[in-house]
Amino acid sequence: MKLNELHDNPGATKSRKRVGRGPGSGTGKMGGRGIKGQKSRSGVAIKGYEGGQMPLYQRLPKRGFNKPNRKSFAVVNLGLIQKFIDSGKLDAKAPITEDALIESGLVRRKLDGIRVLAKGDISAKLTLEVTGASKSAILAVEKAGGQLTTTARAAAE
Repeated sequence: MKLNELHDNPGATKSRKRVGRGPGSGTGKMGGRGIKGQKSRSGVAIKGYEGGQMPLYQRLPKRGFNKPNRKSFAVVNLGLIQKFIDSGKLDAKAPITEDALIESGLVRRKLDGIRVLAKGDISAKLTLEVTGASKSAILAVEKAGGQLTTTARAAAE
């Protein structure tokens, strides 16, 4: 087989329908859009229109509130931190800061800060300095003999 002998299976590719290219094409003149009316024109957006009755998205009840200035944290589990320490990507002896977590590749970006959750087991004695942490995560680190300090929690309490 040579490069010039390569071809697709028969019927695998289909040529594009060229609309409005004369009467011989079968889709000439009006291009399959019918005669007149809103739908025959370009720039039509009537997806949510229901012929005059109240549209579904307006009939449904609205609940809750989306805070426009809410903070979004990068989440890290204790089990993953332990895994990275075991593989040598993080040094348990030095204090683990948010920058160290990003450098190791555990977190991609800080967002509004890094929050530690207690999923997984931690056995290494480490010093963590992050924006936030769950109470169970703080307890788990202290139980392992380490220390977890948060910057956001200190300001809130």
